[in-house]
Amino acid sequence: MKIAPRQIESFLAAPPPQIQAILVYGPEDGLMKERIGILARTVVDDPNDPFGVSVLDGGLVAEDPARLMDEALAIPMFGGRRLVRIENASDKVTPALKGYLARAAPQSMVLIEGADLKPRSSLRALCERAENAAALPCYAEDARDMGRVVARELADRGYRIAPDALQFLGQALAGDRRRMRGEIEKLALYAGAPGAMLSLDDVRECCGDSGAQGFDDLAYGVGGRNAAQALGAFARLASEGTPVVAMLRVLQNHFRRLHLARAQVDSGKPMEAVLKTLQPPVFFKQVDAFRAQMERWPLESMERALAHLAGLEARTKQTGAPDQVLFAQTILELCGKLRIR
Repeated sequence: MKIAPRQIESFLAAPPPQIQAILVYGPEDGLMKERIGILARTVVDDPNDPFGVSVLDGGLVAEDPARLMDEALAIPMFGGRRLVRIENASDKVTPALKGYLARAAPQSMVLIEGADLKPRSSLRALCERAENAAALPCYAEDARDMGRVVARELADRGYRIAPDALQFLGQALAGDRRRMRGEIEKLALYAGAPGAMLSLDDVRECCGDSGAQGFDDLAYGVGGRNAAQALGAFARLASEGTPVVAMLRVLQNHFRRLHLARAQVDSGKPMEAVLKTLQPPVFFKQVDAFRAQMERWPLESMERALAHLAGLEARTKQTGAPDQVLFAQTILELCGKLRIR
């Protein structure tokens, strides 16, 4: 069963009863871990229960395929369903999983944690085509998707958030579900009692020393061709575990906003009017820097930068690609320190 993006939320809430193996894969590790946790709790009450849950490494399953069936057929000590998790799975576990699916026990569920598996992957293909298996992709969420998640998480805790603050957070946290969880915790502590309305100033005050500020320094460093500032922000974000794909999304969003604003100015609209209509609004302390970058980058140069970032995204998705090295090189190229190839 191949799960389409529009089906993901309903599938997570209640996987179809005929599904006895689920492959969770993709480049967004934080999102993948979160969805595996959600799925595990649809099978067992406690995903850490050693009597009902077995965790196997993909290498072990590849070397000893019978181990998977043995674990799946084990009867839980206190009844209920049996959950088997396979971590670090690759195509080498495909034969073992195929054998399991052919004679899976009704009470068992196998959750498989893959990596960024390509369409040619035998493991992904098996789970997409089998009637009793499913393949659930985990790709980086864009600003709009992340905004919806943030709004839902805050609402569940009893908080409201202003539209401009939500847009800002969605853009700042796009592609990084793990960091989003940390920022939600910080916002809840900052806001205090449930029922509070979080403003854009609240969000900047609370999150400014971490992800949002680091992303701003990265985007405005590259846009201003300040290699030292951009590389410094990149180093700080990387040391905090921020995925390269999240930093890449920030640069892409920043140049798209510059491109949109510059195109309107070039068509004859007053610059100040254009700046006032951008959503989310440009932070008042950054308006001068944003205006200067609009004037510094011709429209054609922005388009080349966006094309270069799209090429970087494709390269980072290749297995074994040194994504941090490629990203640092791209910063130098966009800042004019290296020739863009």
